[in-house]
Amino acid sequence: MNIQQWIDPAPNATLVPDAQGYFGAYGGPIDDARVAALLAEIGAAYDTAMTDPEFQSEMLRLRATYVGRPSPIYHARNLSADCGGAQIYFKREDLNHTGAHKINHCIGEVLLAKRMGKKRVLAETGAGQHGVALATAAALVGIECEIHMGVVDIAKEHPNVSRMKILGCKLVPVSRGTGTLKDAVDSAFESYMQDPENTFFAIGSVTGPAPYPRMVQGFQSVVGTEARRQFTEMTGALPTEVTACVGGGSNAIGLFSGFIDAAEVALVGIEPAGHGLDTDKHAATLTLGKPGTMHGFRCYYLQDDKGEPLPVHSVASGLDYPGVGPQHCHLKDIGRARYESATDTEAFDAFMTLSRREGIIPALESAHAVAYALRQAPRMQPDQSILVNLSGRGDKDIDFVIKTLAL
Repeated sequence: MNIQQWIDPAPNATLVPDAQGYFGAYGGPIDDARVAALLAEIGAAYDTAMTDPEFQSEMLRLRATYVGRPSPIYHARNLSADCGGAQIYFKREDLNHTGAHKINHCIGEVLLAKRMGKKRVLAETGAGQHGVALATAAALVGIECEIHMGVVDIAKEHPNVSRMKILGCKLVPVSRGTGTLKDAVDSAFESYMQDPENTFFAIGSVTGPAPYPRMVQGFQSVVGTEARRQFTEMTGALPTEVTACVGGGSNAIGLFSGFIDAAEVALVGIEPAGHGLDTDKHAATLTLGKPGTMHGFRCYYLQDDKGEPLPVHSVASGLDYPGVGPQHCHLKDIGRARYESATDTEAFDAFMTLSRREGIIPALESAHAVAYALRQAPRMQPDQSILVNLSGRGDKDIDFVIKTLAL
């Protein structure tokens, strides 16, 4: 195989951290000498692997024959006609093996763990897509897998829980706190600290201390690289806007990375407004959060007067995290990206609209970005366009949606 077909372009300087892992004022190393040394080893192994032709060839092979890349771009003609204004397009990450963008970095992380001689991979999951993808990749290469998941999310995402069990991972229910993603992260990190030398902590987003944000970004940048080439070939131009949902921020930074140097393309991240930004039932981190340090890195996060992370809410389990990746914090501060939000109700409406007008059932996470496109397109001109990263499919959400909407 031609390795050059796989290698993504060097990231734009805006998305390159400094030597300590900071993107502007955000990110950075963990404040624990022992763990920092272990994570520096992961960073060095990642850098070496990314210049190793054998590692690259294996990634290329698995992307093409296992993940199913490149994922296509689809012109949503029905939605575009319904809305008027801008044309709506989707980058179909929902068609990847396991049903979401998460497999992109999970394949990379598990191959790296195996290369480093680690005995198990460990992670948190919210909606279960990262857990399923990691368990899938672990089964493929033959390494133990342990997933921590909040009990609230386990109840909501039963199909993904079943998939993880079938794939052979050890599923650890987390009942502390709110029983959601933040608590699963805490629990997984405690498990990691019991045997960090033999364990690879496979963080599921561009969050956490260095080197995770840049490493996950590197594996996810294939989304933006493909999308830019495909969209240009399809339409003869760049999109007017590109948009994606933002929880931790991996699918959004994957898409944004392909357009960061194109100043004429607006980058728009959509956060969960939950029951409304005027309530305490949301997870709109970049909209209402403040800078600080949580989970070993500096970012915007929703916090109380003592700097403790606040409880958060979203109908989408993969978005209910009080912090966000440092790249997004930096992009917000320098004005290169803007961040809006969509409520639970808007996400449900978009879920049903996309399902019934285009025959595509999206993940509730992705439905937040779809909701934005549906309200933004009518405000734009017919010769303009919105490219939405459809980051996951909605199989996992079907039972929950039917029960909630009483369908």
